[in-house]
Amino acid sequence: MLKRLALLLALVPLAAQAKAPHHPTRPQPGMVSAADPRATAAGVEILRKGGTAADAAVAMMAALNVVEPLHSGLGGGGFLVYSDAAHRTTSYDGREAAPAAADPYWFYVDGKPLGHMQAVPGGRSVGVPGNLKLMWKAHQAHGKLPWAALFQPAIRLARDGWVITPRLYNFLAHFPLPMDAWGKSYLYDANGQALPVGTMVKNPKLAAQFEAIAAKGPDYFYKGAQAEKLVATVNGAAKNPSKMTVADLAAYDAKPRTPICGTYRIYRICGEGSAGSGSIVVLTILKQLERFDMAKLGKDSPVAWHLFAESSRLAYADRDTYLADPDKVSVPVAGLLSAGYIAGRSALISPNSSIDIVQPGTPPGAPPRVRATPGPEHGTTDMVAIDRAGNVAEITTTIESVAGSGLSQDGAFLNNELTDFDIVPVKNGMWVANRVEGGKRPRSSMAPTIVYGPDGKVRIAIGAAGGSTIIAQVAKALVAVLDWHLSAQDAIALGLVYAPGDMVVLEKGTQAEAMKPALDAMGQKTTVAPLGLKANAIEWKDGHWAGAADPRSEGVAMGEDMTATAIQRVVAKAGTPSE
Repeated sequence: MLKRLALLLALVPLAAQAKAPHHPTRPQPGMVSAADPRATAAGVEILRKGGTAADAAVAMMAALNVVEPLHSGLGGGGFLVYSDAAHRTTSYDGREAAPAAADPYWFYVDGKPLGHMQAVPGGRSVGVPGNLKLMWKAHQAHGKLPWAALFQPAIRLARDGWVITPRLYNFLAHFPLPMDAWGKSYLYDANGQALPVGTMVKNPKLAAQFEAIAAKGPDYFYKGAQAEKLVATVNGAAKNPSKMTVADLAAYDAKPRTPICGTYRIYRICGEGSAGSGSIVVLTILKQLERFDMAKLGKDSPVAWHLFAESSRLAYADRDTYLADPDKVSVPVAGLLSAGYIAGRSALISPNSSIDIVQPGTPPGAPPRVRATPGPEHGTTDMVAIDRAGNVAEITTTIESVAGSGLSQDGAFLNNELTDFDIVPVKNGMWVANRVEGGKRPRSSMAPTIVYGPDGKVRIAIGAAGGSTIIAQVAKALVAVLDWHLSAQDAIALGLVYAPGDMVVLEKGTQAEAMKPALDAMGQKTTVAPLGLKANAIEWKDGHWAGAADPRSEGVAMGEDMTATAIQRVVAKAGTPSE
């Protein structure tokens, strides 16, 4: 045992044992980063009025509902990780929930399961939305400005108009989207063509809904006439009608959760503690890599990326087997993150060769389970806010697919989150953990993450969008920042090696693609493909906050001290056609 311990210690990089630089006193202008500059500007506006990071995050969530209508909003849900000025971490679970009437065969017709794309459109895929309750919980616990003030930027955007961006146009023009009559009239012309880049559009329905929510709080949405309207929409859908009730909406709450925290080298990493799998899997990937000298290998080493792929494959296999809503299923969190189990899984990783077929492990305390095959996820966004006091809010939010279920309510698309459940509930004669059940929250890949340095203060807050690539994006960026000492901006921009199973996807057009021959030689089964990635971060670097946004997206970071002219210049570019 002592020899093994000595060997493991010897493998820990000397660079990782070095002390991180001392942070000076931290009061600094606040900063925000979001997937659209108009949402980022909304966050800056709230910070300048004296709002907290939570206040700014609520304003950005609302603004993103307007300008990224296909990805998030009132009709969806999300997760929030919050670090207060004393560096205490909390998390909130605003994930959508299945109606009480749902059962494991929710997506079966005539005794046969629907295919994923058959299950997406219509009412049955819609979970009880959680975003508004998530906003409310964040504001009640950590906000400072009046609730109504947080919706004013979004109300102006929806009422006065906003312009179609190249990214939004690309989705509208090139992807078959399920969309009801309102959605088609809002984003397409009379001939069914996507509105061109630069077109000014208005959403008076959403503006009115935000005004009512600002005045009356979340009960406006979850009780009374609005709840009845939502239930009528999903239950009366032409495709896959649901069995949701007004009681389902009235009973919904965003839940405070104990964050999932662990260490990676000299850092403490915390994420959401909920039905989401993101935090556990990010931590698992990193911990399995900890015995390797990733710093010495560096970002240009095919071996480093091979190790990252192998660790990802092992972690995703356990994700698909054991992780689900902890209120409904026994989830062996302690076992999955236990030192002994991590060491055993890491020992399967060789720097020279690849595991042929990855199997899930058996962590301590785990009940017998079978690995299922998750479906795709697409419609997600991320944002992070830091205020002058040092409070940090990192939020990832989604309506699941692009345009969600295609149904809408008063200017906001409704999610198709229930297709994040495993549609087939039994495999090899065993119940799968992430099967549909009444009141259950589907597993998610969202991974809002806050990392603390050895001084106990925030080093970086980061999150991403892009379905199950989210986990790999966050883990990759953290290796790049913490081991390779890249800036958060460069870490996010770095091409991704995405390995959720036995096939490894190398991001097309990046340094990852160039590593294909070397990775193939190590036994990886690789393919090259574009990946729809999108991440945001803020880090403490060189005595100040530095923002980052994915160059693949239209996102930007802005400081509270940025001039109004500079903000207007950035926002004005949002509707400019790409060269």
